[in-house]
Amino acid sequence: MTKKRVAVLISGRGSNMAAILREARDGILADCCEVVLVVSDRCDAGGLRIARDAGVETLCVASRGKTRDGFCRELLDALEPYALDYLILAGFMKIVTPEVVERYRHRIVNIHPADTALYQGAHGYAWAFETGRCTTTICVHYVDEGMDTGPVIARRDVELTGATSLEEVEERGLAVEHRFYSQALRGVFTKGSG
Repeated sequence: MTKKRVAVLISGRGSNMAAILREARDGILADCCEVVLVVSDRCDAGGLRIARDAGVETLCVASRGKTRDGFCRELLDALEPYALDYLILAGFMKIVTPEVVERYRHRIVNIHPADTALYQGAHGYAWAFETGRCTTTICVHYVDEGMDTGPVIARRDVELTGATSLEEVEERGLAVEHRFYSQALRGVFTKGSG
């Protein structure tokens, strides 16, 4: 099996990215992908240090003060030399332009902490907590031109019964995300292999 060359895009602490790096190094992604780059739109993102410490090349394409089109053109230019097979969004808080989607059509994957049919956008765990849901559904999906509207690859429910704070909801959700995202990515990377 040829390993897919992937970049992970982050905006913050990078906990999902760190889980993907572990799985790509010696876990369920080790035989199917290589994380060749971690990119952030924020140069102070904590995840950049985690990636550097893991020996992965990092890049900051700062978004502050730029139009979405300008930022995304700069991002595409920065990614071009890496000959990437996939872009994996892991807490990347920017909406990419149709130009980016077209360049990597069906090769941009995102994880969303709510059922994308019910809730799109940021703060999915806050939505689940504030609406008193007993479960929330994490979705891994392809990115299209909309916000969290792309085809769903995989879903996983998170039990929220008894959660008394947003922090507890987030903790339960992230514990699932960190395993589930790599499992879903393996399915994407190995589809049609074998």
